[in-house]
Amino acid sequence: MADKEDPRRRAFVIGHPIGHSRSPLIHRHWLERAGLEGRYDPVDVAPENLPSFISALRDGSSGLTGGNVTIPHKETVLDLVDNVDDIARQIGAANTLWLENGRVMATNTDSYGFTANLDEMATGWDAGKTAVVFGAGGASRAVIHALLSRGFEQVHIVNRTEARAQALAEAFGPRAVAHCNDRLQDLLGGADLFVNTTSLGMGGTEVPEVDFTVMAENALVTDIVYIPLETPILAMARRQGLNTVDGLGMLLHQAVPGFARWFGVTPQVTPDLRRLIIADMETHI
Repeated sequence: MADKEDPRRRAFVIGHPIGHSRSPLIHRHWLERAGLEGRYDPVDVAPENLPSFISALRDGSSGLTGGNVTIPHKETVLDLVDNVDDIARQIGAANTLWLENGRVMATNTDSYGFTANLDEMATGWDAGKTAVVFGAGGASRAVIHALLSRGFEQVHIVNRTEARAQALAEAFGPRAVAHCNDRLQDLLGGADLFVNTTSLGMGGTEVPEVDFTVMAENALVTDIVYIPLETPILAMARRQGLNTVDGLGMLLHQAVPGFARWFGVTPQVTPDLRRLIIADMETHI
């Protein structure tokens, strides 16, 4: 159990800019619920200041115990920490740091957050064998890692630029296959899972028409975008009779392992927390 009087239990989220992050809202909610006097604060760290920030974390002069990393530091921080675990190395990015015996350790909890969200909202989702991942950007790496870890036999990576999808497929091995966008509809035939990892639909922007009805029986469509909560892709799939899961749970669940490391208490993703974040989203659209 964390010592509620321990002044060193100060955590952070760093990025540049950082005002958009909802991580403080999540972690402060958990601190309050656990009755802990720790802190979790956003810190704007420009790229040129990242090395000195990590050094101060390591030597203790910052007074911080660990924290989260967001854009644009998730990749560059890998070269600055003392230990990168296998998950972060495979994904090629870190989002969670902590101190261990004077060393800065790094992992990536996005893969965990993705699977935990689907475990909660769509039990049995991982019984499928074929997944289609739309997009080949940084966010897709954690999703692909999660799907392969859960035993999907084939993960089709579909991207506007096939070369980028191919680079990802090569990084993840023979079960990952690259395709360009014009193959999307064909690849959906018989697929068990569709995941949108692009910004398509973010802010409610229009998306091209997709026929999800050709997917396997009990197929699932999910989107890591969570603003709006029901994205155009999810709305389209729902109208067509598909099961859908929104992306907000991934944001909430990925925060759990970090909080447990920094504060010694494993928090719960509750309906109250979900309502809190949704209310904030509605206020700051």
